[in-house]
Parts: sequence; structure tokens; C-alpha cells
Amino acid sequence: MSSVSPARPAAAIDQGAEVVSGMGANLHQNGVAFRVWAPHAQKVFVSGSFNEWSDTANPLTAEENGYWYGNVESGRAGDEYKYVIHNQDQVLWRNDPYSREVTNSVGNSLVCDPRFDWEDDDFQLPPLNELVIYEAHIGTFAGADTPGPGNFRDAQSHLEYLKNLGVNAIEIMPAAEFAGDLSWGYNPAYIFAIESAYGGPTQFKKFVKEAHRHGIGVLLDVVYNHFGPSDLGIWQFDGWSENGGGGIYFYNDWRAETPWGSTRPDYGRGEVRQYIRDNAMMWLEEYRVDGLRFDMTLYMRTVDGNGNDLPDGWGLTQWITREMRERFPHKIALAEDLRNNAWLTKAPGDGGAGFHTQWDAQFVHPVRATVSVPDDSLRSMQAVRDAICTRYNDDAFQRVVYSESHDEVANGKARVPSEVSPSDPENRYGEKRSTLAAVLVMTSPGVPMLFQGQEFLTTGWFQDTEPLDWDRAKEYGGLVQMYQDLIGLRRNLTGVTAGLKGQHVNVHHLDDNNKVIAFRRWEEGGPGDDVVVVLNFCSQKHDAYSIGFPQDGLWKLRLNSDWDGYSELFDNTASTDLTVKDGHASVKLAPYSALIYSQDKPA
Repeated sequence: MSSVSPARPAAAIDQGAEVVSGMGANLHQNGVAFRVWAPHAQKVFVSGSFNEWSDTANPLTAEENGYWYGNVESGRAGDEYKYVIHNQDQVLWRNDPYSREVTNSVGNSLVCDPRFDWEDDDFQLPPLNELVIYEAHIGTFAGADTPGPGNFRDAQSHLEYLKNLGVNAIEIMPAAEFAGDLSWGYNPAYIFAIESAYGGPTQFKKFVKEAHRHGIGVLLDVVYNHFGPSDLGIWQFDGWSENGGGGIYFYNDWRAETPWGSTRPDYGRGEVRQYIRDNAMMWLEEYRVDGLRFDMTLYMRTVDGNGNDLPDGWGLTQWITREMRERFPHKIALAEDLRNNAWLTKAPGDGGAGFHTQWDAQFVHPVRATVSVPDDSLRSMQAVRDAICTRYNDDAFQRVVYSESHDEVANGKARVPSEVSPSDPENRYGEKRSTLAAVLVMTSPGVPMLFQGQEFLTTGWFQDTEPLDWDRAKEYGGLVQMYQDLIGLRRNLTGVTAGLKGQHVNVHHLDDNNKVIAFRRWEEGGPGDDVVVVLNFCSQKHDAYSIGFPQDGLWKLRLNSDWDGYSELFDNTASTDLTVKDGHASVKLAPYSALIYSQDKPA
């Protein structure tokens, strides 16, 4: 590993030290200290607005292992700067790889003051079994009230809505500086800099603080499986490369190849490992985010997704997740791998990658397929059962379950209502079957996640150029109410559905002829805990359908997805509370609908 200290949290600014620790530009009482890694340089200078962009006024001194250091007494927060790197006959003007802020992806680095008044913020993320995640893209989440892409300030205006909806974590698609102003964010140009179009570092900190005030944790997507590929300032950073590769930050052989370009970081090089580790810790320390979702870890642990393992990538994730577990026990690491690999969510000490939970392909794909196929006879209740019961390492919450995500509603795929009924996604079938999928998300074992606008029947596919239409939240207010009710049951907010937070599930009824399935969820069991969920995946209505229950007595109907208060297109089939005798009762089942039952706690 590098002998240089990792990037420091905001509270660790050195006051008047002879040599200031940390990478990048570090403010202190005697100016700005600069440190950069450029092992093939013969000379390095720092040039900026503090020296009228002189390319020789402020030379840096060579340290061990290819690091260069210097102090600029006239430097101040907000100054623009670049490094001037001399390598043989090359003179390279480079932005700081550790830039906390840049003017834009092809502009200059900025000296950033990391200090921020967090006031009384002491938020802690709830445990996994209580989490409900809402995935959002800042550029479109804010809506169309302001010109250009949305930013963190605009997004704050919707935190009260999310609080009322009941979600307690917002997962933000990548916010590191990317090329241009419009992007999904999975093309990071500077991984330490907050996207300038989103408002920069201070606006992000304000967003996190305000989310915490609303009882909402912030999870951030990070992209370490590749960088760029465009506007990539660290490409051939100090002038060295091999085989036309990216130089010191990248593999320079066949291991560089990814589906997004030949820009995979060199996980085997100590300084690059430190760079990525420092970035992860920065989000957790300086920005107080509550978790990191690692993008497509498959391409961190393998070269091509089909073998050719990269042990150094696996080891890097172990290093980061081990440190997260030790230093931030209430924060979480999430993996998008989508290969159903239980080793991802085993602890590093057991040889696992150390993630707390992972996006689950074994849930989303069969669920979307089941509700989308036009012909009832093709719906497989066995596939639904397997989707409900999948778990990793015998832990129900080591997976994230969802029917929509940014990946699942783009790249040739669409929102669930549009998959159900492409020509008329807002019809009865689009509403019915998309909410049936949502019931599965909120009642199956796992950490449930929604994608922005799912709750008000957003249709089509996700594009970073189309702002979310918040008028639909009023137009489809009944469906929003259904999601709110589902989330309330999932989080046991009324104290009678604790089983939805529990580890246990039993699919005790599977009728593939009638396309009906029922399952029990429980934590400890008994009244106020046991929950029975009944789902009809068929167009056939049933007036008296017999279902088993775990014990006799009064079972109260907690949610009927066919209630016409949710939608005027629904039938309002009059399902009621049930008196269970001899372990069975008959229920009324509307087409493509779900019922959720539980018992009150004893007085």
C-alpha cells in the first residue's frame, strides 16, 4: 500500500503543520497543501488562479513512491488549479485526481473547503429488515419546474413526499462528475468531485443533512468497475502507458477491457487501491452517506463476466467492506452483481466480499416475467414461489427485491405497466399487474426497493433527458396511497404485521391451475406477527377460495389491492375480515389482485 496517508475527513484539517497529510488540495491556516501521485514525472508544478496560472512559480517536491508535495501560501478555497507534469519531452496539464470539485468535466480543479455545519445530525440507518429504498436519479427526480438537469437543491423539495410515502432510504444514482450535464452517472470522469450540474459538494451535504432530518438515509451509487471512458482526466496521467493503455491508474493489458471501454482500474496496484478506498471512505466520512451501492461488481471480480477472475478486485472490495463494518457499523454496502453469488454477502473474514446485501436477479426477472406475459396460462406459480423464497447464506435480507430499477426500465426494457400493456399502459391491466408486482416486492423476504415514479404509474422507459412528471402523483393519488399502505405494512408501522420484517417465509398454497399463491411471513409467530399474503395472477374471479391460515380466530384484512379507493378501474371486490376455523377460511379474490391478512395482538 502507499506510504501516504489516505484522504482526510473534514475535521482533520492540519493547522500550521510543516507537511500536511492527505492527497489532493488540502486547506490549512498557511495556505493550500497539494499532493499528487505521478511516479514517471521528472518535475511537477501546480498552476492556478493563485499564481496567475504560472507553470513554474510553484514547484512540488518529490516524496517517496512517486508522490509530489508542495504548499502554496496564497492558495484559498475556490481557487482553480491544475498540475503541470513534465515527463521527458511531454508537458501535461492535469486536473487533480482527488479533486473534490471541478468547474466541469473538461474544466479545472477547484480548491474545496470540506468544512460544513452538520449541526445536530446524528442519523443512523435502520437495520436491513426495516429498510425501504427509493432509487432516484437527481437529474430527473426533481421534475421539470426548472430549466436544465435537476440538482440536489431541487431534489430536497421532494423529501417531505418521500417521508409521507414511508420510504426511509433514498438510493442516488452516481453523483460523481461525469461528461456533460446529462447522464445516468455511470461514466465517472472524477470520482471525488460532485457533479457540477447537480450543485457541487455543499449542495450534496445539504441534501444529506435534510434527508436525515426527514428520517431518510442516503445511499450512493459508486462506479469502480471502470472509469469514464470520456473526459477522463486520469488517462495516461503522468505520460506513461503500455500497449496504448490508460497509464498508472489502469490495467495496461487485456485486463483493462470492460463492456464500457478499456478503462478498468488496476486493482493490483497499491496506489490505485488506495485511491478507490479513499473515495469510498470520503463519501462515508465527509458526506455522511449511509451506504454505498457498488455498480456491477461482476466486472470488478472478473474480466469478462464469465470467468477470468480478478482476485485483486475481490480483495479490494473486501478491504473496503471490512473497513466499513469496523468503522461504520450502521452503514451498509450493497452489490449489483446479478449472478446470484452468495459469496458476495459473506463476511470478509469468511472469504466473502463483505457486502451486506445484493440486488437479486432471482427476484426481479421472474416477477416481471410473471406479470408481463399476456397469457394467464403461461404464468408460473413455481417461478413466483422461487422468487419469494430465494435467500443468500440463509439470511432473508441479504438481497434487495424490486420490480423496477434504472436498469430494468431502460436498455430495451420499460416500466412494468408498459411491459404489461405496451399500447395502453395506463389501462386496467397495467395498473392491476404492476401493483401485483409491487405487493410481491413489499411482502417477500428481502430489502424492498422502488424506482422513482413507480408509485404513480410512470410509463415508458427511463431517460436522463426526461424529468419525472410529478403531476402524476396527484393524478394517480390512489395508487400512491396503495404504495404508502404497503410500505406501512412492510415497516410494521401499526404494530400488527411484524412478520413482514421477519426472516421466515412459507409458501403454503400453490395452485398453478388457477394461478393463485399464498404465503406466510413471520418473525416470532403469533397474533400481531404472522402475516398471510394471497395473490391471484389470473383474470378469473373467485367468490369463495379456500386458503390455509397458521391459527384459528379473527384475521383482519390489512390490504385489498382491488379496493376502488386505489383506482376507479378496480372492482372493489368485497373481501372482509375472516373467522378462521380448523385452519382454513374462504376469501374473495378479484382478478390480478392481492389480499394481506394478520391478527391483532391480544389486549
